[in-house]
Amino acid sequence: YMGKHIPGNPDFVVQNMPGAGAMIAANYIYNLTKPDGLTLGTIGGSLYYAQLTGRAEAKFDWPKFTWIGTPERSAHLLFMRSDSPYKSLDDIRNAKEPPRCSATGVGSSGYDIPRLLEDAVGLKFSIISGYPGGAEQDLAMERGEVHCRAITIDAFFGREPFLTWYKKGFVRVLLQTGRARDRKIADAPTIFELMDKEKTPEAKRRLVTVYLGAVAFGTRPVVATPGVPAERVKTLRDAYAKTLSDPDFLGEAKLKGWELSPASGEELEALAKEVVNQPPEVVDWLKKLLGK
Repeated sequence: YMGKHIPGNPDFVVQNMPGAGAMIAANYIYNLTKPDGLTLGTIGGSLYYAQLTGRAEAKFDWPKFTWIGTPERSAHLLFMRSDSPYKSLDDIRNAKEPPRCSATGVGSSGYDIPRLLEDAVGLKFSIISGYPGGAEQDLAMERGEVHCRAITIDAFFGREPFLTWYKKGFVRVLLQTGRARDRKIADAPTIFELMDKEKTPEAKRRLVTVYLGAVAFGTRPVVATPGVPAERVKTLRDAYAKTLSDPDFLGEAKLKGWELSPASGEELEALAKEVVNQPPEVVDWLKKLLGK
């Protein structure tokens, strides 16, 4: 779809480059392609974690990618069994025993989001990790083994059993991690509202920004090689934006159940600079959060 919004209607040739969570593709685009705007790539939105934490396989400087745009950004939410004693965030804060949240392990949103809430706003959770996957966590919730779980908003409103749980009042959403409240859960405060209320120190706020930046980039941000001429960057960004409002594209997206929440290349470029410009203490906290 993007080709028809570029002068000359060029064809696109798709090449899959799997491996290392798109790290191989990111390194290839950054280091081995010409800065002519003719090679675009879809990479992982959280790859900058590797640069920040000093992993040798990250052979790029995140802000220097040429940022074209992303089709979706999905914040996280924290949901709780409605029949639990934890009816509000204050209940969690004041509880003698913290609620039990399920997770597969360190590095999953089920683990990282509760830990982030502990660091940023002082809530306490008991994280029960080691579940093989989502189905096992669903069963644990139904059995009462756990009270809570953190997942993306798209996942929560995109599949069962969450849709039925929410509709029937089996669970309630207590918090979300976006900058603004998602209209589907408008009663749930954002972590940024909580940080304002709790007067979270600047360094901890930076940790939240760094960690949640991965969601703001989305799972499929589109980039080009560093150093693409400005006029070509504008052409690519304009074409990408037009694609995301193209009726034919939107029709296919609807058929496939894609919920779009795009961000422009300009937005991603600014965010890329923000997330990697961090003091050592924030990097150390991020390493701890990620289990590095």
